[in-house]
Amino acid sequence: MITARAAATFEPVGRSVATARSFVRDTLQGWGHADIIDDAVVLTSELVTNAVVHAGTAAEVLCLRGEDHVRIEVSDRYPEREIPLQSSAIAMSSPDREGGRGLQLCAALASRWGVDYSATHKQVWFQIDLPERSVGTRAAGPVLPTDLLPLADERVRVAVVQIDRTGAITAWNEDAEHLFGYAADLVLGKPLTDLAAWPHTPGTSTGIVDALQLSRWEGSYGIRSASGRVSPVYASHLRVRGTDGEPSTVCLLVRDHERAVLQTPLRLPTTESGAHSESQGADPFEVFIGSPAPDDLDGLLQRTVERARDMLDADSAFLLLATDDETELEVRASTGLPSARQRFARVPVEVGPGRYGSARMPAVHEDLTQVPGAVPLLSGTGMRSVVTVPLKVEGRLTGSLGVAAEAPDRYSNEEALRLQFAADRIAMAVESARLGELEKLRRGSLSFLVEASDLLAGTLDRDQTLALMAQMTVPTLATWCAVYMIADQASDPYLSYVLHEDEDRIDGLKALLAKIAPPDPVPTPGARVWAAPAEAAHHAALRTSMRSLGLGEPASVSSGIGTTLATAAAVGGETVVLPLVARNRVIGMLTLGKPTDEHFRQEILELAEDLSRRAALALDNARLYSERMAISQSLQRSLLPPELPHVPGVEVEVIYRAAGEGNEVGGDFYDLFPIRDGAYGFAIGDVCGTGPEAAAVTGLARHALRLLAREGFGGPAVLERLNAAILDEGARSRFLTLLYGELWPQEDGSAVLKMVCAGHPLPLRLRQDGSVEPFAEPQPLLGVMDDLELYEQTMTLDAGDVLLCVTDGITERREGTRMLGDDGLAEVLAGCTGLTAGAVAARIMRAVERFAADAPSDDMAILAMRVPGIQHD
Repeated sequence: MITARAAATFEPVGRSVATARSFVRDTLQGWGHADIIDDAVVLTSELVTNAVVHAGTAAEVLCLRGEDHVRIEVSDRYPEREIPLQSSAIAMSSPDREGGRGLQLCAALASRWGVDYSATHKQVWFQIDLPERSVGTRAAGPVLPTDLLPLADERVRVAVVQIDRTGAITAWNEDAEHLFGYAADLVLGKPLTDLAAWPHTPGTSTGIVDALQLSRWEGSYGIRSASGRVSPVYASHLRVRGTDGEPSTVCLLVRDHERAVLQTPLRLPTTESGAHSESQGADPFEVFIGSPAPDDLDGLLQRTVERARDMLDADSAFLLLATDDETELEVRASTGLPSARQRFARVPVEVGPGRYGSARMPAVHEDLTQVPGAVPLLSGTGMRSVVTVPLKVEGRLTGSLGVAAEAPDRYSNEEALRLQFAADRIAMAVESARLGELEKLRRGSLSFLVEASDLLAGTLDRDQTLALMAQMTVPTLATWCAVYMIADQASDPYLSYVLHEDEDRIDGLKALLAKIAPPDPVPTPGARVWAAPAEAAHHAALRTSMRSLGLGEPASVSSGIGTTLATAAAVGGETVVLPLVARNRVIGMLTLGKPTDEHFRQEILELAEDLSRRAALALDNARLYSERMAISQSLQRSLLPPELPHVPGVEVEVIYRAAGEGNEVGGDFYDLFPIRDGAYGFAIGDVCGTGPEAAAVTGLARHALRLLAREGFGGPAVLERLNAAILDEGARSRFLTLLYGELWPQEDGSAVLKMVCAGHPLPLRLRQDGSVEPFAEPQPLLGVMDDLELYEQTMTLDAGDVLLCVTDGITERREGTRMLGDDGLAEVLAGCTGLTAGAVAARIMRAVERFAADAPSDDMAILAMRVPGIQHD
């Protein structure tokens, strides 16, 4: 009984043999019969070669799977060819005779084989019995001694999570609770996206939502555990349909270092069952790549290297794409090479003189051991012979395609021509897909930079700017980052901020970088490679390994590097440094790093360079803002008395609240100072506006009051002379409202006051019976008229009375159309009977702050004085 079938037709050209091999390999791999692939591919290769090369006709390949065997049929349209008799094994083939070798292989490798004829076709078929194996077995390994088995700290836990069509969690098993710390009732019904930390590169990768919609997906991401840390996991997603037809996704998750539990070999897309190639008019691109062609660049490049390897029976293949300036090539796809040959590693286009040292020309190397370094990508891989050809579009180098073998002398110019023919067929498609990827990346980059600019412009705090810059960089652009700052031109760089996508690695990373001399502050734009972190990580790993083996500490390894093997692996990849330049000065360096054997792609480095320019300006703005705020605060403090004197028999309390963000000097001020024995001067004023001009008038007023009062001038004379001094300031002149008075505490517990209120809110007097009344009369403000006729009023504060003086920031406090006003202030003060001066001032300020929800828009000052009276024992 036939349980599965797949068919394809191949044109009578030499490259069809490799395409047929790939078709059979993919089909059997998809059916799960990897153990018979080698024999089936060899037999298919010989029979298709007979059809398309020797018979010169198209070959039809049909794969049939039975319950216990696989049958492959190869048909051609040349039935008149002689078929050797099975009884003459010697005559079937000899080293000097090519015909019949495929049938001899069938006799040797197949369980059964035969030849069928029709009027127009000849069909050669073979059958391979499937090996007996336990039910469900897909792969097996040899029996190993116990001491050679992998070491596990505890049993392997597999979290089983089921997600409905909306992305909400519907199932959460016990292993998931153990791995991530959430009980099932805490996560059921919540979106998986609330827990998943998905590494996302702008414009190039899908997100967790997209992955959950695919029929099958495997890969790595992070899960935020209950402790707040991100646990790296390896996941296998399978889309299923319930009995009610409702789709859902089953997710199997293990710790990332246990990925072998779930990971399956990468399978290339198989040819659809029953699909046939077009006849004579087949597209050369489709013939080489296969149909359907991948619709994404990575898939297209991976399919290309697989087909190139099969076409020349190579052990490995690789494809590199050129950077925009055509000076370097980036590794974008490979097969059969060690894992160290990672994507985005860069090699120069010109590695030596002549055609064999340039990627712009085809090259064949019979033995790389004779020309070390001729192909940098293959150094240390064990490959001996290699053929490379350029990918060109309209004469411009866009990439390089190569295949390599472990044996020497495998390739000649003939193979180079075949590979060049294939490269010419795919170059335009690769370039088109690359430009599409670049466009997506650039759109994502623009969106990323716009968001980054908005975030950086939203703060003027240096520490917050550093944190934002690092969080935008990790993990979008890099696995980890470190920021070095430079205080001034004469200072050395110092490590200011470190961030890693895994919070557990941050402390180890800080310890590692603290032992390394910082990078040089070179102002040259662009990213430059910094080898020190990777070297330090390597030394730390070596030291740890030798210590674990009891071999002691190597003399060449510094004993001060305290980091773990995990930290060393996390920072052991490529590290680059970008200068932070603002206003023609290097203010720091942004360092980006990858884990072991990983490299940055050129587009990501260009994006990081754009980000570093914006971040540098934001950091410098934050520095300038901090300096300006420090200057303003210092100036503000200089305009207020450092401390208030003790006035016998009088309680005094002052509260001052400056409006704004702290970087502007306010116009409100107060003062209380001794004039002579038994006499004290006090003042509270408000200069129009803020900033340097207002500060000049504030300083002038405060110091003039003290000087003139101590010279013996009375209140009116003091204010008249101050008015003249303000008008002398000319264009910087500002008008000033001022309440100035002199205070004499009396032996009977009262206090005598002489006051002049020049345009300022009137002081209020609170009596012990709760009544409130103005305690002065209004007079003209200062800084407007030349001739002022001011007079002072003499008042007496009885024992228990309170005198409240405020600036207009208190009375003009607003909430919509409402304003606190003089009446509102008097009402609040009336409720302060019996309170100390400090309690009165605090209650007034609390009432003002609660009057409106918005932050105050004007400075506020309160001066409260209370005469407690004579205290009796």
